[in-house]
Amino acid sequence: MKLNNKKIAIVGGGPGGLTLARLLQLKGADVKVYERDFNKHARVQGSPLDLHKDSGIAALRAANLLEEFKKAYRPGADRLTMTNHLGEVLFSDHDTAPGEDFDNEGFRPEIDRGPLRMLLLDSLQPETVVWDCHFISMEKQNEGWLLHFKNGTTAYADIVIAADGANSKIRPYLTDIKAFYSGITMIEVSVPNAEKGVPNIYKLTNGGKIMAFGNGKCLLTGLKGNGELGYYLSLKTDENWAEANDIDCNSKEQLLEWFKNEYAEWDSSWHELFENIATPFVPRPIYCMPLNQYWEAQPNLTLLGDAAHVMPPFAGEGVNMAMKDALELSEYLTSAEHVTVHDAITAYENGMRKRASGIAQESLDNGERMHSKDAANAMVKMFSEME
Repeated sequence: MKLNNKKIAIVGGGPGGLTLARLLQLKGADVKVYERDFNKHARVQGSPLDLHKDSGIAALRAANLLEEFKKAYRPGADRLTMTNHLGEVLFSDHDTAPGEDFDNEGFRPEIDRGPLRMLLLDSLQPETVVWDCHFISMEKQNEGWLLHFKNGTTAYADIVIAADGANSKIRPYLTDIKAFYSGITMIEVSVPNAEKGVPNIYKLTNGGKIMAFGNGKCLLTGLKGNGELGYYLSLKTDENWAEANDIDCNSKEQLLEWFKNEYAEWDSSWHELFENIATPFVPRPIYCMPLNQYWEAQPNLTLLGDAAHVMPPFAGEGVNMAMKDALELSEYLTSAEHVTVHDAITAYENGMRKRASGIAQESLDNGERMHSKDAANAMVKMFSEME
């Protein structure tokens, strides 16, 4: 095997990096994952994820982890209620969405990020993940790379794979192409103990998610397994929204006042969302890599997930793309089809960029649809046709 006697460094311990580590270890590869978190409990994990049959689920199947996933996912959390800005229900799939059927493309089981990460971590060999390794830089050494970390340690690897997210520090070693602003900013907010803190919205979620649309803006909510409600206020605005508005991200009163002005046409029933929020809330300008990006493949360096193709979240493909990347890269690196590591990386990157470009275009198109004047009707039509 072309990976014999080669040390592989995966930088970043998110779903994509951990999935790749698991898949490569099943093939006998020597893998280390270098993660900046101090330990596996150091960071609160974000919004829930829904996995798709031909990407996230396919990767879990290949990793022999589907049965463990079935124990950890949250049945019913993928169900959707869609409303207009007045809170009037326009669409619900709570009675029509497919039940548990992992061979059905329409079944998209949802899992919190924390349990998914733990599932993947527990599948790895002991000491695979090296914690407290915040990547700083690397340089070529012999036929590989010497990596430097913020804690002063170094590590040598014959092959380096960047799985370090949208702000990847390894990507510049491959390309100087940068993401562009999509024109949309999302404000991430959470409400602990949603059943008590937002009782009316909690009831409307019915254990699943809400999408609300009106006047070129939208509101997206989802319940987490710990009872917390996470939601995003999403609108078209300038890239420097946070600086221009000078809102104190620790002030729920300021956020509510901004909402009343910016979402002026929206019903006051939504104001409940601001009464018991956890602070700080987080503005997130949404970026996308150019759809035609290209770089020359290197013989021992590549990347996956957001490090390769960050895109808007409006197709629900982020984690699925990362896990699909991991699946394909592991297959290219361990199959006999490609003679050298360089050949394998070249084939993987060519396919990955093409696949990502198509999904990115879909995400951009959905973003436009979701923030259009007629978004509610357009989204109801789209989801009704998917059933």
